[in-house]
Amino acid sequence: MKSKELVGLVSIAIAFIVVSCSKDSSSPATNILATLTTTAVSGTTATSANCGGVITADGGAAITQRGVCWSTNHNPTILNNKTTDGTGTGSFTSALLNLTSNTTYYLRAYATNSVGTAYGNEVSCLTTEAMYFPPNDGSSSWDTKALADLGWNQSAIQPLLDYLALKNSKSFMILVNGRIVMENYFNGHTDTTPWYWASAGKTLTSTVTGIAAQEGFLNINNKVSDYIGAGWTNETVAQENLITCKNLLSMTSGIDDYVNGVYSDDVTPSSLNYKADAGTRWAYSNVYVKLQDVIAQATGQTWTAYFNSKLRDKLGMTGSWIQSNNNVVYWSTTRSMARFGLMALNNGSWNGVQIVNPTYFTAATTTSQTINMSYGYLWWLNGKSSYHMPQSQLQFSGSIIPTGPNDMFMALGKNDQKIYVIPSKKMVVIRMGDAADTVNLALSDFDQTLWSKISALYQ
Repeated sequence: MKSKELVGLVSIAIAFIVVSCSKDSSSPATNILATLTTTAVSGTTATSANCGGVITADGGAAITQRGVCWSTNHNPTILNNKTTDGTGTGSFTSALLNLTSNTTYYLRAYATNSVGTAYGNEVSCLTTEAMYFPPNDGSSSWDTKALADLGWNQSAIQPLLDYLALKNSKSFMILVNGRIVMENYFNGHTDTTPWYWASAGKTLTSTVTGIAAQEGFLNINNKVSDYIGAGWTNETVAQENLITCKNLLSMTSGIDDYVNGVYSDDVTPSSLNYKADAGTRWAYSNVYVKLQDVIAQATGQTWTAYFNSKLRDKLGMTGSWIQSNNNVVYWSTTRSMARFGLMALNNGSWNGVQIVNPTYFTAATTTSQTINMSYGYLWWLNGKSSYHMPQSQLQFSGSIIPTGPNDMFMALGKNDQKIYVIPSKKMVVIRMGDAADTVNLALSDFDQTLWSKISALYQ
């Protein structure tokens, strides 16, 4: 072969190799799957959760779909449940909906390009237990849950029961997520025996006031005399006109809680005397009961009829209002009291039905004025910086019940009738009975010792 021909062949071969290499360098075959990680799960509820991913490399081809896939089995893929949350690299968060309560799910972030679908590391979550509401059909059916299933300390049960029995209790209940985890009766009391709520029933009046307001019958910022007329107190017209429905809800009417030097629960006009301008003084007083007259006048119904139709019957409660001296007191079974506590735990909602406006109910269970930080709208509040006691103008520092949860709010009645509501623990506690020690209007040393024994169950 001539040298000139050889040189030509070599040149052709080199050109072919160069062209081939050039084509290979841009070929899709060099693209790979994306690189990504799955982020931690957050915001888990009974039916939803949030999860996402971080795509650090697209593998040389654009990400056309990304999201999170999940299953009750390990290593979920896009053939299982999935979300679709945009395109491209970077971080993203997905909302996983329609999950089943109390179920373990496995999740992986995914990213799809022209090569295929890549998956991040697997994470897991356990959805919370759904809130339970007992039926309103009049049956005694109510779901229960064993303390052992909660992982609580069973050795703390008997000391608690012994203390309750020693302190003249008639009944005691704990609900968690609406399910009964403890229900005990003492001294011949049963689940069908009614007992009085005393001032714990103030919270019933507070709740029904909110219902009447949301139905447009009244405005809590309006003066009381707008509804029941002038002369309902022994004050001057100007003094009386300062008193709003909200003042009655927050115990800041300015009406003297003493008559002739003696604490008084009399609400006849001659006993309702001026002590201070409304809103400037906090005093625990029976005058709140005038709200029931306001509601009756505003709705054109009797207090009992309106209460029964708008609250009692909607919660499946039983019970009745009974006149007691200058007050009207609610009597019911322990389970009916627990039903009301469960509605309170759910911010005024019952089994998906909003009984009272949640904005109002939140206000009712939040500090209502600047004098007694531990008082809302006839609800007592734990975990505040200071508090006042009934029949006293002294201010005490710290939380009302230091041994109890800080987010707890409470319906407290004479002789230690108790509804404790603890949102952070999805928990309601009920105690009915005679006075644990001495007669008291609402608060007593019993609360602190009782909560040291209740908290021993779950700490």
